[in-house]
Formats: sequence, structure tokens, C-alpha cells
Amino acid sequence: MDQSVAIQETLAEGEYCLIAVQGVLCEGDSRQSRLLGLVRYRLEHGGQEHALFVYTHRRMAITGDDVSLDQIVPISRDFTLEEVSREGELYILGSDVTVQLDTAELSLVFQLPFGSHTRTFLQEVARACPGFDPSTQDPEFLWLSRYRCSERETEPTTRLGWNSAPGTWPGCARIGGGGPSFEDSRPNGKGLLVDQSSWSQDKPENLLPRQNKSKSEITDMVRSSTITVADKAHILSMQKFGLRDTIVKSHLIQKEEDYTYIQNFRFFVGTYNVNGQSPKECLQPWLSHGVQAPDVYCVGFQELDLSKEAFFFHDTPKEEEWFKAVSEGLYPGTKYAKVKLIRLVGIMLLLYVKQEHAEYISEVEAETVGTGIMGRMGNKGGVAIRFRFHNTSICVVNSHLAAHTEEYERRNQDYKDICSRMQFCQVDPSLPPLTINKHDEKCRAPAWCDRVLWKGKNITQLSYQSHMALKTSDHKPVSSVFDIGVRVVNEELYRKTLEEIVRSLDKLENANIPSVSLSRREFCFQNVKFMQLQVESFTIQNGPVPCQFEFINKPDEESYCKRWLNANPSRGFLLPDSIIKIELELFVNKTTATKLNSGEDKIEDILVLHLDRGKDYFLSVSGNYMPSCFGSPIHTLCYMKEPILDLPLETIRHLTLMQLQTEDDGSHLEKPMDIPKELWMMVDYLYRNAIQQEDLFQQPGLRLEFEHIRDCLDTGTIDHLSASNHSVAEALLLFLESLPEPVICYRAYRSCLECSGNLTASNQVITTLPACHRNVFTYLMAFLQELLKNSARNHLDGNILASIFGSLLLRSPAGHQKLETAEKKKAQEFIHQFLCNSP
Repeated sequence: MDQSVAIQETLAEGEYCLIAVQGVLCEGDSRQSRLLGLVRYRLEHGGQEHALFVYTHRRMAITGDDVSLDQIVPISRDFTLEEVSREGELYILGSDVTVQLDTAELSLVFQLPFGSHTRTFLQEVARACPGFDPSTQDPEFLWLSRYRCSERETEPTTRLGWNSAPGTWPGCARIGGGGPSFEDSRPNGKGLLVDQSSWSQDKPENLLPRQNKSKSEITDMVRSSTITVADKAHILSMQKFGLRDTIVKSHLIQKEEDYTYIQNFRFFVGTYNVNGQSPKECLQPWLSHGVQAPDVYCVGFQELDLSKEAFFFHDTPKEEEWFKAVSEGLYPGTKYAKVKLIRLVGIMLLLYVKQEHAEYISEVEAETVGTGIMGRMGNKGGVAIRFRFHNTSICVVNSHLAAHTEEYERRNQDYKDICSRMQFCQVDPSLPPLTINKHDEKCRAPAWCDRVLWKGKNITQLSYQSHMALKTSDHKPVSSVFDIGVRVVNEELYRKTLEEIVRSLDKLENANIPSVSLSRREFCFQNVKFMQLQVESFTIQNGPVPCQFEFINKPDEESYCKRWLNANPSRGFLLPDSIIKIELELFVNKTTATKLNSGEDKIEDILVLHLDRGKDYFLSVSGNYMPSCFGSPIHTLCYMKEPILDLPLETIRHLTLMQLQTEDDGSHLEKPMDIPKELWMMVDYLYRNAIQQEDLFQQPGLRLEFEHIRDCLDTGTIDHLSASNHSVAEALLLFLESLPEPVICYRAYRSCLECSGNLTASNQVITTLPACHRNVFTYLMAFLQELLKNSARNHLDGNILASIFGSLLLRSPAGHQKLETAEKKKAQEFIHQFLCNSP
């Protein structure tokens, strides 16, 4: 997911986060998760400077409340970035990238996930460095090389270094000193400079060269080695395809059987719910019980860490403990290389391959989907790794779903969420992301405990068993061994097929202008509701000429569509006479609901579908939005004596646009209610039914039940409300999150932090809030205190509630600089003191 959105919420005016990547800060034996953002600052005289903003973070960084600024590293003249490797570490294409960042005053080492997103991040850092000259260098390059450890004394690793006048980041001391110039930074020509502007498209041998490389050459040519190995995996990973290249690629995929053959490889797939325990015994009885060493290991864990710290924060020492235990338990006498490790709280997935297969692994991408409450908590959800082995794409998913037979609806919803939300970026950024379903992973009712499910072609399951000898957990590890037929390229047949394709394209070059026909051009979305997806689809029928299509921005607009709309896919390639289905997805959330409630925005948009070398097509989108209490201001709801859907649209518009301070004068409006009736309905329901509910506000509800709750609130039919306690609790949190002005108003934010720990001063700040906001705060604190009185049954404590509600009730103003970790804790302490001090 795009975590730059969370960083942007922390930035000051004039600062913009270009791109963000999540990595691991390595300090000795310590491993701590960090979020790195490349931030641009526009100077008053019209220039611009860049810096790396390094953040600590909790959970997945969805909003600014999930991150805390750790340090700022200006990208100045002395800034260098080099890729390093540890002594004895085996490099394979697809393993994580270890980079060392140096300035005159600090040195940091990060591990970044291998994949297209990290590549793009490093490209953007290179482009941001002083002295980068786009007139002499292709801006779409990445120059990073890894050298074998035995060569490091005589051949230093490649650096990204620039020599120009250093800048000063606003608010930071300038880091002075000099650095190597760009011209001097390439060691003896050994680094691989991918400059795709120089690629010839006239000859097939220049277009897609296929030559066998020695292992040492493949070791040296890393990450950007899109032209080193001859299989389709690397063809598909090439960036910046022109139309001709895309056609070649598509034809090669269609003719794959002409130049590949099936070869079986042994895959070990294992799953283990470790119940929060550390490894206490050797894992070889589980991992190495077969008579043949597996070629590939896929090892999944659940409940890696059950502590509250792991639940609310990302780091856990259990990751390193179990990683080491697995590495030591692999098949004895066989060398393996780690391809990828991905973890979401207690859900972890490890991928290893035999050393001799490393050069045939490519396109490694990993993603996580949390299906916990509000889509943030990672106590439930899934992690996945997709990769290409030779010419076959493989996707492995490790999921942890809700337990118990009666939770089958919850499990089915989680399964669908994981399948739909798990998206893997492709190396070519112009291509849409891949989903699990694009790997043919069929919808079925999922099992919920210690299972290995599989689907695909050329797969034979050889064994499937549990391992009762391991006693660490109350669960037993499960393993399944497969022989999987993988497509391997025949080099001679590949060359022949490629040449035939290129010759046929020569005859079609510039033959005609592409044109398509659309099945629909007008789309009407009726009765759109808050957080309820609506989808309309149409097809594009291509003519006799291959073409590329893309939805493009209209003049003076930043995106091709409004924020509540999305086209999937938004770009693509069509072979002659082919058809593609496009889905227009409309989804209103907290960022777009308020303006739709007020009438400042409407369900109206025009999309421009552009054909490369062809004409533009215009699509009309219209519809109506059903106003909701979700996304409405507190003072607006206090003036709504009737359900929002019973009020005229003009009344809703007037009350939503009404300034907050006018609610106290009473000059032209009747007296408002003390608190919104919708808030009272949810809290009263929970007070009557869920005061002793275990894991309240920690376990998510069901989406269909949320929609029912929303409709009951918006129509005033609370007597018809029938939903689980967890669904109502999550609806309450979503209600608070969607408020355009938080319960504690933005203007009181700084004062709250300053008086954190002083209850008397904190109470004084609360008295300065507008009456409706003050009443809501007091009401919520009284309810949470009642929950804490029943903590023996519901297992809640003040720290949990302060963490959950602190980020909802006390939000930093948009565009303001984010607080340090210590100050962020003050925000939670501010809420905590009210929970633990009854009036």
C-alpha cells in the first residue's frame, strides 16, 4: 500500500512526500522497522531541496497518526548511498537490498524489500540529488551493484554520489562536507548502468538479448539486471516498454509453449501456529523429514507474538528468533538462500531456494493485508509473496483468520478481503498491479486452522501431514510437499520464436492508426452510500492494430478522476481484435464524505480514455450520494433533530457548511442537542450489550453488519438494529475517524500535549472546547471508564483504550509537522489520565 499518504499528513506547508518505502534499520544485532520518505521542499526563490524523512511507525502506516518522525537527512553534497553485503552472505536476485547511507555526521544501514517499489524509490533519490543532470543521464536509471565479498578490498561497492553546493533543509542544521562526483563513482566500469534510452529497437538481438552468464556475473549484475538472463521472467520485468516492445512481450507469452518445457521441482510448504512462543527445539523433524532436499521452502507462521506491544507496534524480537530457527532447520547438507521474509504482526512468511536456483528467481514482490479492526490491526489478515521461477509465476499466501466454527462469516469476509486487497506492484510501473486472483488462487470457503490449500497446473501433492513431535505450541506444525512443474526456457527455441515475432511486426509497423469501440460511455451510480462499494463495468474492443490505452488527467487536474472513483485497470495493452473489461469502482470514505454531504462535491466526473497514437474517448460518470452521519461534523449532527435522510438536501448543506463557532450564539437556530443522537445510539447499544464483551474494539466486525448499522443511524430506525457487538464497536470507531473536525478540536491539539500528565490543566483545556465537542468527550470518557470497571471480563485496560481512542479523539492538524515519538506518547497519556481518574 502507499504509505506516503501517512507521511504527507505529517508535513508542513510547502513539503511534499514524493515516495515512501518501509525498511529495517540495522544497528548491530538490533533490527527496527522504519518508514523512509523522500520529501521535497520548494524554496521561496523557486528552487527546491530534498531530504529523507525517517519515521518510526505503529501498525501499517495508514494515517499520520501511525508514524512519528525519527530524523531528517538532507540530501546535500556529502550525501552518499551504497549497497553493501555481509561477509559470507549469498546474494540472489530477489533478496532484500541492504544499503548504507552516509553523510558527514551519520551513517545508517537499512534493509529495503526487493521489488519494483524499492527500485523506484532509489531512482527518485538519485533524481533528487544535487548535481543530477537529466540532460546527460536518463532519469529512469538505477545504478546499484553488489560485489562478492572477496572483491571488496580492491573493488568498492558502487555509490550514488553527487558533487554540488549543499542545501539547508528548513529547520535543520546544514550537513557540510564534500562527496565524490557522479563521474568518479562508477568503479572501473563494473557497475551496471541501465540507460534504456540507448536500447535499440531495430534488431532483435539488441531488443531482448539472451546470453548465458556465469554465476559471478549474475552476482554482480543485480536488481536492475533486466537484460542479463534469457527467460521470460526478465522479459516481463523490463521497464519502459515502447509499443513495439509490448507487442513482442505479449506474443512471446502467447507462444510460450513453443520455447519452454516442463521440469519438476520439489516444494516444501509448511505452516505453524506458535502461540506466541519462542523456538525451544530443533525444527528439522518438521522441515527436513523427507528423503529428498526441497528445491524451494515456503514456511508460514501465525501468532508469532501475542504481546500487546506487537499488536500495537510493528517490531518484535520473535521474528529474528524464528527466522534463525528455520534457517538452522533446513535440509542438512544443502545450501539455501533466503529470498524473502514478510511479516504482519504475528503472521510471517519465509521463502528459501536452493543456491543453484537463485539465478532463476525474479519479480519477487511481497504484500500484507490486515483484516483487523478498521483494516489496520494485523492480528488477523494475510501476507503473501509472489515470484517468478524460471518462466512460471508462483504466489504463496499465509493467512490467519478468525477462529471457531461460528465465525465462518468473518473468515469468508477476511478471505475475500485478502484476495481483493493483496496487490503486487509490477516492475514496469506503467502496468497495473497483480492480484492473487490473477494467479488463478479460486474462491472457496477457507479452513481456519493449520491447513495448506493449493491450486494450479502441473502440481502433484506428495505428502500432507502434521508433526506431533514438536511441543513448543498447543498447535502442531503442518507440512505438505509438492512436485511442481515449472516452465524452463530452451534458449535456441526462444531465439527462433523471438526472431519470427520481430519479422512479422516489421510488416505491420505503422500500418494503421489504432481505434477501439466501447460498450458504454455513460455510467450512473444510484444511491451511493458511505463505505459501500459500487462497480460499473464496460468493455474495450480493439480493432486490427495493437494499441496501448490509459486514462489521462484533464487540464489543471492532478488525477484522471475524482478521489471517490477508480478505474481498474487504468492503463493496459490490447492485441489486435482483443477485448478487455474495465471496472469503474466508486467508494466514498472519510476523505470524501464531508464534501458530498455538504453538496460541495457531487457524483459527477468526466474520464478521458487516451489511445497511444490514437484518439481520446470521453466517459461520463453521474449519480447521487445518500447523505450520512458518517463524515458529518459534530455540531451539524447536534442540530439535526431528525434522521439525516429525512432532511431536505438544502438543510443538510446549510448545517454542514455552518461554521463551528456559530453553534453557540443561538441567534437563528434552535437549541442543539447535547451530543449527536447517532453517537448516543451506538454507545447506548454497547453499554447495554457489550460492557463485558471480550476483545471489544480489538476484533473487527462484519462489513454487511456495518452497512446495516449505518442505515439504521441515517434513517433513525435504531429499534431494528441487529448486529454483533464487534460490528457496532467498529462502527463507533469509524464514526469518530470520519469526523472532519475531531472531538478535541485541532486548535486545542498543542495545548493538550503541553498539559499531558497534569489532570487539572488538561480539564481546563477541555473546558475551552465548543459545548458539543466538550459534551462528546465527557460522554465517551464516562463510557470507557465503565468498560474499565469490567476489565476482569472484557480484558481491556487503560493503555489499550488510550492507544485506540487517542489517535481518534486527538488528531494533529493537517499539514503540521509530526511529533517525535516521546511527544506522541503524550497524546495517549492525555487520554489515559481521563480514563484512570474518575470524576
